[in-house]
Amino acid sequence: MIRSSSSVKTLIFLAVLASFLSFAKFDHCRNSNWAAPDSYVHACYSDIPILFSARSLDIHQWAYKGGNNAVEYPVVMGAVMWATSWVSGSHSLRSYFDFNAILIALLFIFSVFVVWKIRPEYAYLSALSPGVLLALYINWDLWGIVTMLLAIYFFDRRKQGLSASFLALSIATKFFPVFLLLPIVFILWRRENVRAIVKYLMITSLVWLAINAPVMLTAPQGWWHFYKLNLERGSDWGSLWYSLSLLGLHIKFLNYLTILTLILVLVAMVVFLLEIKDPPTLAEVSFILLAATLCIGKVYSPQYVLWLVPLAVIALRERSQLFAFWLWQAGEVIYHVAIWQHLALVSGSHFGLPQFGYALASLARIATSIYLLFVLVRVVLVRSRLKPPPPQAQISQGRRADFLLGQPQVTLSLPRPPSAGSTNPPVTEIPWPL
Repeated sequence: MIRSSSSVKTLIFLAVLASFLSFAKFDHCRNSNWAAPDSYVHACYSDIPILFSARSLDIHQWAYKGGNNAVEYPVVMGAVMWATSWVSGSHSLRSYFDFNAILIALLFIFSVFVVWKIRPEYAYLSALSPGVLLALYINWDLWGIVTMLLAIYFFDRRKQGLSASFLALSIATKFFPVFLLLPIVFILWRRENVRAIVKYLMITSLVWLAINAPVMLTAPQGWWHFYKLNLERGSDWGSLWYSLSLLGLHIKFLNYLTILTLILVLVAMVVFLLEIKDPPTLAEVSFILLAATLCIGKVYSPQYVLWLVPLAVIALRERSQLFAFWLWQAGEVIYHVAIWQHLALVSGSHFGLPQFGYALASLARIATSIYLLFVLVRVVLVRSRLKPPPPQAQISQGRRADFLLGQPQVTLSLPRPPSAGSTNPPVTEIPWPL
């Protein structure tokens, strides 16, 4: 484990090494100009060079000008895609990829450092994760991951203004960090700080609006393209629903079903948070919520593992959880290989993975994610229940979620007259309904 601040250099070295190893994994496609199905066969596909030409970034067209051909990402990521098309200084796919890869590598190294600041004991896992090494340069996701981690870091240090600003920036880069608002509101509510809840939500909303408003007003169709795509899309690569369809189970009314399952996940998260005696840290619960929502989402892109790895690392509390972490990583590696080999077959390669094998690999990834979720939830609940009750008052054999079903009781300890010969005042316990 890397504990002391003097070991940061070792951690940074590991992150730099991982960046180079991942870059080497993509090097074959750099030399073949990302031709398909070759890029799938060698598992070196990247959205970065493909969208450079497909979204007219090679002629420096504004990312949201193309209407339905606008980039399919929120504003910050679109701005990064467009800005780097100018800085790279060439119409070459390779130079555009290389320049973005340098920026992504720097962001990755910084993200590992932020993970070390939050959870130094296990920060090395962020740099050594196979899932990260395989997916690092597929997309621009690191721009949103770094700001999400900074939001978590500052929130757990009670710097809510900075946290809210960074979270808004992350949401404006890749929308699903918005789900972190649920545990944030809960934690502040458990601290009995309603004013902080209002302030946090206002800052997040205003910063997000300030980032989005210029594009919303000047290119409304291009801005809406991302949200429209996600609302209307059917089951897609990597999702539970797509895997089931490949196995012959076709889901009707998918949008309604995904909304229903999302509501169930959010309700389950609320109940879980209510079960915890003391307010948890945001670092403890972020992975649990985001991983659960991605398990039931309509798409799971291979680079999503980049979001989950640092969240899983900062959620770890015991060495016994490492087995579940590595098992999950094995599931991610299997899925990474499976999706590219399946796409190779679909794209006309003479060999590849048939749809049945791809569906099983997708379900295996989801199963390992659920197992890690179970292990993390169990440890949080066990550690919570083992905490000693506060002096003079304790919750009696109930859960904090009992208000949904009935009234828990608090046992108040009151002094009563001492018995003969006693030097310590005895205590009378009185049940008191909440």
